[in-house]
Amino acid sequence: MKVAGSICMAALFAALGTTAWAQEAATPSQAPAAEPSTVDEVVVTAVAGRTSTLRSSVSVTTLNAEAVQDLAPRSTAEIFRSIPGVRAESSGGEGNANIAVRGIPISTGGAKFLQIQEDGLPVMEFGDISFGNADIFTRYDSTIARVQAVRGGSASTFASNSPGGIINMITQTGQTEGGSVTLTRGLDFDTSRAEFQYGGPIADKLYGSIGGFYRSGEGAREAGFTGEQGGQIRASVTREFDNGYVRLTGKYLNDRAIAYMPSPIQVTGTNSDPKWGALPGYDASTQTLHSALFQLSPGLGGDNQPRVGKISDGMHPEVLSGGLEASFDLGSGWTLTDKFRIASNKGGFISPFTAGVGTPSAIAAGIGGTGAVARYANGANAGQVVPSNANGNGLLAQIVLFDVDINDLGNMANDLKLEREFAAGGGTLKTTFGYYRASQSIDVDWLWNSFLTEVKGDNAALVDVFDSTGTKLTQNGLVGYGATFFGNCCRRSYDADYQINAPYVALNWESGPLIVDGSVRYDAGKASGSYADGIVTTRDISGDGVIQRPETQVSQIDYANAKPIDYDWSYWSYSLGANYSINDDVAVFGRASRGGRANADRLLFGPAIAADGRLVDKGAAVDMVEQYEAGARYRHGATQLFATAFLAKTEETNFEATSQTFTDARYEAKGIELEGHVRAGAFDLNGGLTWTDAKITADRLNPANVGNRPRRQAEWVYQATAAYNRGPIRAGVNLVGTSDSYAQFDNQLVMPGYVIVNPFASYDLTDDLALTLNVNNVFDTFAVTESEEGAITNNATNIVRARALNGRTATISLRYTF
Repeated sequence: MKVAGSICMAALFAALGTTAWAQEAATPSQAPAAEPSTVDEVVVTAVAGRTSTLRSSVSVTTLNAEAVQDLAPRSTAEIFRSIPGVRAESSGGEGNANIAVRGIPISTGGAKFLQIQEDGLPVMEFGDISFGNADIFTRYDSTIARVQAVRGGSASTFASNSPGGIINMITQTGQTEGGSVTLTRGLDFDTSRAEFQYGGPIADKLYGSIGGFYRSGEGAREAGFTGEQGGQIRASVTREFDNGYVRLTGKYLNDRAIAYMPSPIQVTGTNSDPKWGALPGYDASTQTLHSALFQLSPGLGGDNQPRVGKISDGMHPEVLSGGLEASFDLGSGWTLTDKFRIASNKGGFISPFTAGVGTPSAIAAGIGGTGAVARYANGANAGQVVPSNANGNGLLAQIVLFDVDINDLGNMANDLKLEREFAAGGGTLKTTFGYYRASQSIDVDWLWNSFLTEVKGDNAALVDVFDSTGTKLTQNGLVGYGATFFGNCCRRSYDADYQINAPYVALNWESGPLIVDGSVRYDAGKASGSYADGIVTTRDISGDGVIQRPETQVSQIDYANAKPIDYDWSYWSYSLGANYSINDDVAVFGRASRGGRANADRLLFGPAIAADGRLVDKGAAVDMVEQYEAGARYRHGATQLFATAFLAKTEETNFEATSQTFTDARYEAKGIELEGHVRAGAFDLNGGLTWTDAKITADRLNPANVGNRPRRQAEWVYQATAAYNRGPIRAGVNLVGTSDSYAQFDNQLVMPGYVIVNPFASYDLTDDLALTLNVNNVFDTFAVTESEEGAITNNATNIVRARALNGRTATISLRYTF
C-alpha cells in the first residue's frame, strides 16, 4: 500500500500539474444549490443516478456554502450538528468528534455507523478507527460547494460500512467561473485564518478549481502555545467530451490542532438533578490542561528506541490524495461511471487524558507512601511544595498522555457503475450494476506515558513526587514510561490491512407519480497483518547510567510475541423504498433497509481474535443494522416541511480505549424527525427537530443495562437558523440544543440538556466585499457531551472527567468574491 500509493500519487500529480483535490460524482453540468435543502435539491449521495429531494425515498438534507457560513462552525463536526437526525458531539476540537444518527449508538467514539465522504468516496473506510477518526482527516473550507447528508435508507447498499447514513462533502468543480478570498480573525481568542477558492475555464471544454486555507493560533481554549497551525490545498481539472467527462482531483492536508480530552469538571447535587460547572481555577469549556510547561514526552517509539513526543503536534493529519473520475455514454443507452481515489494518510495524535484527580497529599502518598511530598517540577514555583489549596481547587491530575504514531492509514477506493434505462411496465426502469473495491491500512503505535500536573487553566505546571527521605520518584513530572495510571496497559503496535470487495445492483422504476426502488449489496472482506501488546521492563531511558523510579516502569512493545490477523467476513445488505407524489408539492415515501458495518482495529487485543489470528466468533466481525422509515414532504410557496418516522435495530461489538472496556449489546431506537424551511419576505427560517426513544435490548457483558437508554442519547435534539435580510445587511441566529441524557449505560448520572446560541451578522461593504461577525455560544453555556464517570455521590462536591463544548468565541471575517 505504501509503495504503490506513492507511485500512483506521483503519476497523478504529474498529470495534474498542480496540487489537487478529490471531486464528487456529479456530472459537469451540476451547479451548487442556491438554497439549503429544498425539495428540488438534486440528490447525488447514496442514490442511483440523480433525483430531487421531493421524488426521493431517502431522508436527505443539503447545506450549501451560504448556509454553513451562518453556523459559525469551529470544526467540521459543528457543521454536522445542524443536520436533523445527526448527533455530533463536537467537544473534541478540530476532530475526534463522536457522531451518531437517529439513535444508533456509539458505545466508543468516532462515527461507527455513519460514513464521512468527500465527493462520494470515504475519507476512512471505517469511521471509528482508534485515534484515526474520519473527521480528523478532513477540513471544511471554501472549496466545498455543499454538504449532503443521507440518513438510513439506501446508505446501506450504496456504500460499505455505512448503514446509519452518509455525510458527503461535495467540492467545487470550477465549471462556473468565480472565486473568493476570506480573512478571519478571532476577537476573543487567538486564531488567524486565510482561505481562497477560484474556478473557471482553462480552455475549450476544460475547466478547474483550486483552493484551500492556512490558519494559525492558540485555538478556542487557553493552551499557552500555538495549538492550531497548518492548512490544505485541493484542486480539480475537468475535461468534457461529447459523450462524457474525465476529472482529475487531488488534495494535500497538513494541519495541527489540539484534541480536547476529558478533564476535571465539578458536579454537585444528585445523579438525577446534578449541577455541572467549572472548578475554581479551571474551566474545561474555555481552558485545557495543555500547557506551555508541558511540551515534550520522552520515551520509546514504535521500534522500542528512544523517542520524544511533541505535545503541540496534537491531532496531526498529513494527507496526500488524488483521484480520477470519469463518466461516458457508451451508446445504446448505457452509461459507465467510475470514481477512484488513493490517499496517503499518516501523522499522529497526542493529547493529555485525565486518568484521575486527587489532593496533592493523597496522590503523593499513592506514589511514594507515607510522608511523600508533591513539589512543582517547573514553572514559577519550581521546587516548592504544592499547597493543599493550590489554584483554589487543591487538586492534581494524573495524566495518561495519549501519544499515537499514525504510520499509515492510507486507503484506496474505486466505485464502478454501469447504468441503463429501459421501458418496463408502463414506466421507466433504471438499472445500476456496480462494483466497489477498497483497501484500508491501519498501521499505528500506541506510545503512552504518565505524568502529574496541577489542575490549572493557565499553563499548568508539572509536579514531581519525593518520598519521606527526599528521594525524587518522578522525572520532571513523568511518573512512568507507559500508561502507569491504567495499570501499564496499552503499549501497542499493529499493522493491519483490510480489503473489501462489494458488488451491488440497484433497480429504480418510475411511472407517473410512483417511484419504486430496490438495491442489494454483497460485502466480502479480508483482514490480515499482525499486532503486538506491551511488556513492562527496566531501562535507562535518560541515558545517565542511573536507574530512576520511572525507569523501572518502562513499557515497550513485545514484538517477540506478536500475533497474526487472519480472518474474513461477508454480509448481505438490502434496501427497498417507494415514493408517491400526490401532487407537485406533496409526496410520501417509505423504506426498509438492512446494512452492516465490519469491525476493524477495535477487535484487536480482545477476546474476539484467537491466537492464530482467526475469529473466535465470526459474528463479531460485522454489526448489522435494520431500519424502517416512512415520511412525507410538503411545500407551499416558500414553505417546506419534511417529516419522517423511523425505527432502527442495531447490534454492536466494540472496544473503548479510555475505559478499557468491551461492548457486546443490541439496541433499538424509534422516533420522529422533522425538518422545515420557511421564507417570508426578508425573513427565512431553517430548522430540524428529532425525537428519539432508544433503549438497550440485550447486553451480554452487562445484562443489568437491558431496558436502559444508551449513554449520551438525548430524547430531543434540535437545531434552527433564523435570519433577516435587508439591503446590504443579513443578521440572524443559529441554535443547537438537546434535552437531558445519561453519562453511561447504567443510567445514573444525568448530563443536562443545553441550548447553544450562535448569532451572526454580515454587511456588504460593496457588491463583492462583505464583513461578517460570528459568535459561537454567545451566552457561554457550559454544556457537557460525555463523561467518564457514570455516577456521583449525592449532595457532595464531586470531580468527574468529562468533555465540554467550547465556551464563547467570536470571529470577524472579510470576504471578497470575484
